[in-house]
Amino acid sequence: MKENYTHLSLYPNNEVGISVGDYAFGHSTKLPQHITDHHAWGVSSQEKADYMISPLQAQFLVWMAKATGAKRILEIGTFIGFSTLGWSHAVGEAGHVTTLEFSAEYASIAQETFAKNHIKNIDVIVGDAKESLKTLAINLTEPYDLIFIDADKTSYPTYLSLILTLSAASSSTTRVLKPGGIILADNILRRGLVADTSSANPWADASRQAGKSSWKQGDVEALRDFNDMMIGSERIETILLPLFDGVGMGRLID
Repeated sequence: MKENYTHLSLYPNNEVGISVGDYAFGHSTKLPQHITDHHAWGVSSQEKADYMISPLQAQFLVWMAKATGAKRILEIGTFIGFSTLGWSHAVGEAGHVTTLEFSAEYASIAQETFAKNHIKNIDVIVGDAKESLKTLAINLTEPYDLIFIDADKTSYPTYLSLILTLSAASSSTTRVLKPGGIILADNILRRGLVADTSSANPWADASRQAGKSSWKQGDVEALRDFNDMMIGSERIETILLPLFDGVGMGRLID
């Protein structure tokens, strides 16, 4: 297993931290082989493999979906479909996953993977997720139980605003997220930069150097806005977990 552990600073050295991460992975319910195989393929073949969540995080998300009884999941940001495979497994054959991806190339890789593994409970929508969300809402007949955001970070505030607007309690059309539905968002601490961009954070210098990072200008500010919106909304009960690269979790109250 190839992991990108973010908990290493909790332990006396990287070696112990990696051992702890591997131990946690080995003592969490296993992912099906086709899912771990796809992650391994992605690591070995994709230049931007770090766009994928880790296998341990996939275990966490699958557990979360099953624990909350989610059967309809909306994912914003497919990449090559690794996390999507996890959601598909979590909801089962009777459940459904809709995943939104901007890149036609990545969407095609994901779709080929789903077809190869005979997975039929996933729909992939290609295009700008902000527009796809609006279109999806028009034709929706049943709300989603859980929405996972793991796409371009500068758009996180817009995604959240759209989800809330399209899930209004007073709406005469089918809302996007059900009352009590879950919002999950990945990478909301950005290597700690969202909380601390001082010289004490070694990632601060790296993020400012051209070519040193794939992060876009404005990511950190947008993530701070998203986190402020989550805690500031009277419609959401939220907790921000300093796990992985930061996981935001919210429950829509109304």
